[in-house]
Amino acid sequence: MKKGAHKYTIGIDEVGRGPLAGPVAVGAACIYAEHRTQVAKLFPIIKDSKKLSAKAREEWVVRIQEAEEAGLLVTTVAFVAPGAIDKNGIAPSIRLALSKALEAIEHQAEETRVLLDGGLRAPAQYKNQETIIKGDEKELTIALASIVAKVARDKRMIALAKKFPYHGFEQHKGYGTRAHYEALEKHGLTPHHRKSFLKRLLGE
Repeated sequence: MKKGAHKYTIGIDEVGRGPLAGPVAVGAACIYAEHRTQVAKLFPIIKDSKKLSAKAREEWVVRIQEAEEAGLLVTTVAFVAPGAIDKNGIAPSIRLALSKALEAIEHQAEETRVLLDGGLRAPAQYKNQETIIKGDEKELTIALASIVAKVARDKRMIALAKKFPYHGFEQHKGYGTRAHYEALEKHGLTPHHRKSFLKRLLGE
């Protein structure tokens, strides 16, 4: 299918590849061809969500939700849990989350153009796909996907912090900060830690 002949453009980005705890998340944002110009006007300066403050990301999500309610776009976030990451590895887990996100959008592959950040790849049935280095800084749909994925994952980690208050999940979101390693040394692992990422700490 020629570029421009597609009905839908879906942007894909992942969040949470490297943390020691919590799920990996893949966000997807779908813009209908007839609404692309309007959506671009709504989000003229959107950039990589990882460079935005938490407050700014939350504000963007409100605007994204308003655009969804207006029928201009669709977003979804798929998660794969730490246990599955330990069992299958991080790369297969990201592929699984990516497939789940695309399935949730529910559009025919032949009608869809998929744009992916970094080294991500969509399933083979999506013939019209493109991987874009730093895509979350260059392509609107990827930027939207990045933001919804980051906010959704952060909310999960903040919720975990209420169950495990001594590990600081609300601060580091599962990443390997000094404070996180100190908490692990003092309090041990939770069921939400990725044991495969902590083999040295576990003496393996």
